[in-house]
Amino acid sequence: MIEKIFKGAKRFINMIVNSEFFPIIIGLILFIKVALFYKLTIYKFDNYNISILSKTFIYSMFIVSFLFIFKNKARFTFGTILNVFVSILLFADNIYYNYSTSLISVSQISNLQYSEQITTALKDLLSYSHILYFIDIFIMIIMLISRYLKIEKIKSKSWKPAIVYASIMLAVYGSTIPSYVEAAQGYRYNKKMQLEYGTVYTFHFLDVKSNINLKKTAKYATKDDVMAEYNELKNMYNQNYENDVYNLKGIAEGKNVIVLQLESFQNFLLFKEINGKEITPNLNKFMKENIYFSNMMIQSYSTTADSEHSTMTSLYPLENGMAFAQYSSNKYDDFYKIYKNAGYYTIYMHGNESSFWNRRNVYGHLDIDELDFLEDFDQDSKLINNWLSDESLFEQAVPKLQSAIEENGKLFFASIIAASSHNAFDLPGLENKYDYVDIDVGEYKDTYFGNYLEAVNYTDKQFGMFIEKLKESGLYDDIVIVVFGDHYGMQMYNYEMLDFIEEKDHRYDTVEVEINYINVPFGIRIPGVEHMEISKTISKLDIKPTLCFLTGLEDGFSIGTSVFGDKDFVCLNNGIIVTNDYYYNGNWFYRENGEQIDLENIDSELKQKLDYYIQCMDKEITISNSVILNNLLK
Repeated sequence: MIEKIFKGAKRFINMIVNSEFFPIIIGLILFIKVALFYKLTIYKFDNYNISILSKTFIYSMFIVSFLFIFKNKARFTFGTILNVFVSILLFADNIYYNYSTSLISVSQISNLQYSEQITTALKDLLSYSHILYFIDIFIMIIMLISRYLKIEKIKSKSWKPAIVYASIMLAVYGSTIPSYVEAAQGYRYNKKMQLEYGTVYTFHFLDVKSNINLKKTAKYATKDDVMAEYNELKNMYNQNYENDVYNLKGIAEGKNVIVLQLESFQNFLLFKEINGKEITPNLNKFMKENIYFSNMMIQSYSTTADSEHSTMTSLYPLENGMAFAQYSSNKYDDFYKIYKNAGYYTIYMHGNESSFWNRRNVYGHLDIDELDFLEDFDQDSKLINNWLSDESLFEQAVPKLQSAIEENGKLFFASIIAASSHNAFDLPGLENKYDYVDIDVGEYKDTYFGNYLEAVNYTDKQFGMFIEKLKESGLYDDIVIVVFGDHYGMQMYNYEMLDFIEEKDHRYDTVEVEINYINVPFGIRIPGVEHMEISKTISKLDIKPTLCFLTGLEDGFSIGTSVFGDKDFVCLNNGIIVTNDYYYNGNWFYRENGEQIDLENIDSELKQKLDYYIQCMDKEITISNSVILNNLLK
């Protein structure tokens, strides 16, 4: 009986594989896999959108049409290749989405040399569910090896099925798919909305199309054209937002400046305790003594390099490090140039290798007097993750800053990048870790989230020592210090993080979860200025114009504005907008309660305001991308 069942199953499977309608089976398999991808990513916490499933079905069935032109053996071969290709693409998209809540782009092929950022966290990004992308392929291989599956050779074939099927699919294609592409193109900066309106197929089609000649995607090709649009935007901002709300213009003139970027620091960490101890006691102290901005947003779902780019240029980053990797020789009105021209001694310090993210080339083209990478520090320094530990970085930074004053007789402007709290957050290379980590993470011990809490606690401790060393050296009293996190540490929907936040604060709604992902700490110390906590929404683009505002310098070409003005919104390079009261990710929401705004039933004044934010976002990103892609400030 069992033998008969197996023989019947074998005949049935071979009949399907050798059928002229085998392409339809492949189309159904692809549809199921893409539907799985949606469930593991954008609809992980929501119900499927029926519209995207119907579009995906049409796409899946259309792209297998070409298989009908082949005979059985070739049809099976090319169908399997297509299946494998789509499976690998969906797997890569899934992993990258888990890492950065974004889809992978062909432009990132050039970034494979920096892939250790993801691979170090890969074990925490993989899931058993990912096997489902490949399980049918594994089964097919086993069946072929065991000769359970037999591909027949047919000398002739009928074109009728191919003609009928292709005619139907072309009719469906012509009446539907172009509209999907057009709808997705309407969200040219928002990948999530491109995905939802056009399916994963449309996203990758548009991505490849735009990257064939990326410069053609820039709206402005000449400096005159971009400056006309920029001046119009800045004049509007100057009229609406450049009020000196706190009377601080020029208050730090003649002061030294330190810009300190901390790896993977999110704002939810501040003022939180675990098992009776503060996670970030030194940052908490700094923020309580100085000016703390609780609503600083990052500019992209991407890398440390993108944070550095946004901070120094007041321009949006491109796709995941591309501004550094592919446009390293560009010229900007960056803050090194501004401070160098103002007579400051300019310094950049990073404890990583100079080749990582192409930093030696990037910073070698800028007006920086002293570049310090891993190879420029004491070779006996303590290393974490094979990079200079934050302890060693801060210990050696203070003497370097003192030497800058003593040897050059100038004020200094220093940008320092800390790296020890990098994923996967287990502080590899640090001996006797718990001599440096002062918290007990309890139930989170040896988890990704627990490692994260320990890593940021380590960096916070070294930050506290850095402040003390500045005080001991006599430098502290005369320094403006800007400190901030570069980007997210935890994935957006890390369950342990959200449980921790709920326990310590409250349960986040969807809007709060998305904003938490892009919200990093930001504080400014200005000699003589007392503590303030400011809750207005600001971004990395605002750092350069703010420093120039405080030290009495002209900031040149900047998309951002001073954080001490009254601009009430910021944007990300993926089309997200965060205002003091509203949030936009393709749809508008109230920040207060996370409810979606019904655009059909709001008053005209609010509708006009929301439209204004979108127009400004489009102008800002369009101007910024044109400047970078065409090097318009050279």
